[in-house]
Amino acid sequence: MHKSPEQWLEEALPKNKGGVFKLFLGYAPGVGKTYNMLSEALRRHSRGEDVVIGVVETHGRKAIEELASKLETLPRKKIDYKGAMFEEMDVDAILARKPHVVLVDELAHTNVDGSKHRKRYEDVLEVLDASIDVLSTMNIQHLESATPLVQSVTGIQVRETVPDWVLQRVNEVVMADLTPEALQNRMRRGDIYPRERVDRALDNFFREGNLIALRELALRQVAHAVDRSLESYRARQETGRAVAVRERIAVCISSNPAAQYLIARGARMAQAIDAELYVVYIDMGQDSSEANQKTLNANIRFAENVGANVVRLKGKSVAEAVAEFVREKHITQVVFGRSATRGLRRYLYLSAIHQFLRDAPAVDVHIVTQEPD
Repeated sequence: MHKSPEQWLEEALPKNKGGVFKLFLGYAPGVGKTYNMLSEALRRHSRGEDVVIGVVETHGRKAIEELASKLETLPRKKIDYKGAMFEEMDVDAILARKPHVVLVDELAHTNVDGSKHRKRYEDVLEVLDASIDVLSTMNIQHLESATPLVQSVTGIQVRETVPDWVLQRVNEVVMADLTPEALQNRMRRGDIYPRERVDRALDNFFREGNLIALRELALRQVAHAVDRSLESYRARQETGRAVAVRERIAVCISSNPAAQYLIARGARMAQAIDAELYVVYIDMGQDSSEANQKTLNANIRFAENVGANVVRLKGKSVAEAVAEFVREKHITQVVFGRSATRGLRRYLYLSAIHQFLRDAPAVDVHIVTQEPD
């Protein structure tokens, strides 16, 4: 059965129960996530903790293979799909073995059809719910709210993603860091990919500009996790202290697929200032076609996955409906997209913005280009 984000979080966050979830976050293959995870697992094992490997992908790297060989590895489950045999992590075997700690590499992995869950992060949430600690790894480009920016910076579309709400369950984030120059040197030595793939990789994903941008994204994510931990600690320790009113950001979307850039932008803004995020769609009866409904539903799913509260309103005017919503929900910032830039549509768009500014209470307005540069 497919569970909603709310159901997963409700079950995975029960009153301080469940396993501890530690994530080793990187910004590119080869920065040391899996190596660091295995190193920590071996330290825990040496202290007497019961540690097993659920799944570790060595990608032929000798150092990883050597470390992994020192720990117990649970056999993978064989799944027949369309006449071919695939191997996936065996969730039921982990639950039956019930170790103290399990290693689960590549959190964003999509399981083959016929697996217990569609995504590996769903496997992890079930294991955590059984009070088993999990060590896992992920690169920042697989975080759902980061994917539109990653595509605009690198030109690469990331297909396997982890919804932002899953990271709310992570107890500790560790950055596996390496300077872009050092990472490129590792690449040239053949430590990451086979030598025949090195030149192409350095000309594409591993270009220095890409690596600098991805590293900054990962560092921001870790800084946000640290801030969130500090605020949580202060809330527990200083319950009598006055709590500041949280910012509330509303992103206005349509059925246009480019709205996902707006949603991602709003999600990053909300993360940066620990704001509540709303995504608002005004139904004026213009999106009744099957194609528009399909893209609208995709936008709404994306919004849910980045942790937004999705609100669908009916109205004759976007400006009027959004102004009323801002007033009712005490929204502090509103994000509009700018896509219609010529002729009559430009005039109508600007008129709608002016009407909103006239009707809405005092609120910060951001007008954002919906397409990447």
